[in-house]
Amino acid sequence: MDILYSLFIEPLTKMYFLKALAGGSIVAVVCAVAGCLVILQRMAFLGDALSHAMIAGVGAGYLFMKIFFGVEAAAGAMLVGSLISAFITVFMIGFVAKVSRIKEDASIGIMYTGVFAVGVVLVSVFGKYIHIDLMHFIMGDILGISDFDMIVSSVVSAAVLTVIILFFRYFKITSFDPVMAASIGIPVLFFKYIFTGCVSLIVVSAVSMVGVILVVGLLITPAATAYLLTDRLEKMMFLAAFFGFTSILGGMYLSVWLNSAGGGAVMLFSTIQFLTVLVFAPRYGLLADLLKKRKMVPQQVIEDIVLSMDKSGVPVTPEGIRMYMDVHHKVFVNALNQLQDDGMISVSGGMYSLTDKGITEAVRLKKAHRVWETYLHYMGVPDNELHEKAHVLEHFNDSTAIDYIYGKMGYPETDPHGAEIPVFYADGAFCLTDIYGFSRQQVEVVSIDTEKDIKEGDIIKVTHEDDIWTAEKNGEKIHLTEEEVSGLTVKFL
Repeated sequence: MDILYSLFIEPLTKMYFLKALAGGSIVAVVCAVAGCLVILQRMAFLGDALSHAMIAGVGAGYLFMKIFFGVEAAAGAMLVGSLISAFITVFMIGFVAKVSRIKEDASIGIMYTGVFAVGVVLVSVFGKYIHIDLMHFIMGDILGISDFDMIVSSVVSAAVLTVIILFFRYFKITSFDPVMAASIGIPVLFFKYIFTGCVSLIVVSAVSMVGVILVVGLLITPAATAYLLTDRLEKMMFLAAFFGFTSILGGMYLSVWLNSAGGGAVMLFSTIQFLTVLVFAPRYGLLADLLKKRKMVPQQVIEDIVLSMDKSGVPVTPEGIRMYMDVHHKVFVNALNQLQDDGMISVSGGMYSLTDKGITEAVRLKKAHRVWETYLHYMGVPDNELHEKAHVLEHFNDSTAIDYIYGKMGYPETDPHGAEIPVFYADGAFCLTDIYGFSRQQVEVVSIDTEKDIKEGDIIKVTHEDDIWTAEKNGEKIHLTEEEVSGLTVKFL
């Protein structure tokens, strides 16, 4: 118990630890939330650029107050100088990228190193006036946070989070699809500059507390960790804030236990956190990816099983299916499991049979096979080679390609062996856009989402010519959109 107390409870009794935990958490949460948008907009390099470019503003602010007012290390002046430096850097990056053929990523590399160099030269030349510890600037001192730093970071964090909440929808759409955002009238560039300004404020307010390295790490690593766990931006932001807080908490304990620098310990813990999630994330982790690859089944095997079961015509055992195939046992079992998960086969008493969905897939594949046989026959391939070659080509069954070939041959009714080429998929209901060649028959509407005069139970005939969908009902022709057709489910009479 004494060991546990000294490890976990005693640090919480120290004021410097609590102050560092509170200040670091404020910075970590706002950095993590903004970092989600930084990652989505692929601006990760920008945070690094702004944090390094700040030294020019810090040096200029320090020199200004020293020369004109005789004041040493005026925090307000250095903060304003840093902010001005950050905005100049952002402006120059955008300007260079816009007026030249240089891309934005290269522009960031050019401008931030240039502004950083200005700061280093300024500090070196006026060294007798400017007393700045560059190591402190780079590494920070999270265990020595001042009251002024706490106040500044709290105000900035509240302001930035308010802006993100108020304009969340705009930031979301401009991050995911700026082209669509611009097409519906959203000023993409305006919101980009607003967000860049927010990142500048975060970096400027946090560098004095946690240093250049830590502020960049807190801006990217927690957000990247959350990105591995979810596809929803809202959830990603909450998770990122949580990982930002745990980075500070875990890092502070590591700093105390190892007697190391606080900033380095925080980033070490954050990186360990990221690598753990990278390995064990349920959907995008390395283990999940490995398991997916082990379970992957070639589509050709799936299609061969469906055709084999259809060929038998009755429920069959796995051994009865496999006698038609030359495939590894594990791949075969995975294929059966995948077909069952997809709802194409059902199992009863150890016997496997195709469901309506499986029958539909079988008819689709048979159609592809017979269309390819007919096409090869037209191309002069000997009859004794047709089946073998078509068996290979049947797995190239893109609907557009099959429909094109079928149409070019004049929609023949039978293949060279006299077998009927299916005009439609199956007798059950299915989505019309899945049909090869289209039926040119009357069908009954099972479901449709439209405001037009077509409803469930109507008898219609659908045609598709020159990229125009037309439904003929009682002699009346009704044009349908792609969206309406994609939701149109029909069955044959």
